Amino acid sequence: MKGFFAGRTLADLGRDLRAGRTSAAALLERALESIDPDLNAFAAVDAEGAAAAARRADEELAAGADRGALHGVPVAVKDVIDVAGLPTGMGSAHFAGHVAAEDAACVRLLREAGAVIVGKTTTHEFAYGASGDVSATGPSRNPHDPARASGGSSGGSAVAVAAGMVPLALGTDTGGSVRIPAALCGIAGFKPAFGTFPVDGVFPLAPSFDHVGVLAATAADCRTAYRALTGSAEPPAPREVRMAWVDGMVPMDAQVEEAVRASFPDLPVERVDLRAARRVFAAIQDAEAYDVHADRVERAADLYQPPTLDRLRRAGRTPGWRYVRAVREREDFTRAVADLLGRYDVLVLPTVPLTAPLIGQRDSDLGPLQPALVSLTCPWNVAGVPALSIPAGFVRGLPVGAQLVGRAGAEHVLFAAAERCAASRG
Repeated sequence: MKGFFAGRTLADLGRDLRAGRTSAAALLERALESIDPDLNAFAAVDAEGAAAAARRADEELAAGADRGALHGVPVAVKDVIDVAGLPTGMGSAHFAGHVAAEDAACVRLLREAGAVIVGKTTTHEFAYGASGDVSATGPSRNPHDPARASGGSSGGSAVAVAAGMVPLALGTDTGGSVRIPAALCGIAGFKPAFGTFPVDGVFPLAPSFDHVGVLAATAADCRTAYRALTGSAEPPAPREVRMAWVDGMVPMDAQVEEAVRASFPDLPVERVDLRAARRVFAAIQDAEAYDVHADRVERAADLYQPPTLDRLRRAGRTPGWRYVRAVREREDFTRAVADLLGRYDVLVLPTVPLTAPLIGQRDSDLGPLQPALVSLTCPWNVAGVPALSIPAGFVRGLPVGAQLVGRAGAEHVLFAAAERCAASRG
């Protein structure tokens, strides 16, 4: 059953709040009522703290102090991001009982915008996985089929939005961790350009790839949140958006590709070897992730979930020369992407090359599941450019996503392209 916020946009909620048809306290009550524990979207809920924040939001509005589009809106935060006074467990027994002393910088931005933080969402352990089903707090479950994974690592955030528990959630994205669960759960997910949102207070995975992003039901709501949190003034939408389809030269479920291409017919095709970019990503991510965890692996390996420990031990075997070479190759790929985005405004491709796997599944028809899930998303972390996943229909009853990639500083063009796609789909 869908929660209260299903089908309600941030614009709708804002109008109702300012017209007095609802209140921040009432919206919070609806959010708390909508939480479905069977889907395991939340690792912790802060009913008391959220109630106090909602009261302040209502008092401010009554006094004429309006903080903007997120004022009084219930928001969820991924459990690798610190929220003062709440557990930050990272989905791991290593941090059982750990409580954050202060807010992460991105959470401070949420509070300054007037948002009401409902709680912390389930994450793949240490955000180190794209399926969302390896966590000390259990798997987050796909609302379209609870036997299937949400995608990860921001799976709980995606589930909370897709199931209508909250209208907006924060996630992190190192290789696709906002966009993958957004696509597999049938919502929108936006990873802005590298460095747009501060990562202070966010537990690192691979620092040179780590991004904070947003998940919402639609691209329009992602845009609203992005503007509210960055304070950016958006230029007018361009009259024409030059778009190209990316043939990534990676294995793909034919029905997924067909569903996404149907939303973007007649685009010119550009072949880009995303397999090479994925190898660059893997080498750098593995080396950086092991650097974060090396002491912990040595000291308390038994506290990791077995799949996480296996990945970390493999990562620890990355040769130094491979990391150094990958850094050079990253520079080459970034220049190639910049050249392509000099000729086109938006690149289009599926977000994920397959539909949501079953919980516990580790292989797919396209090969090992983890590299398949990130094969179309991680290249844009390598290049550090903004990328947006939007719903693009269903295949065999499960959602698929279209991914739009653009230039840093031209995020408004991505959102304009998404809006036109949504209008064309009716």
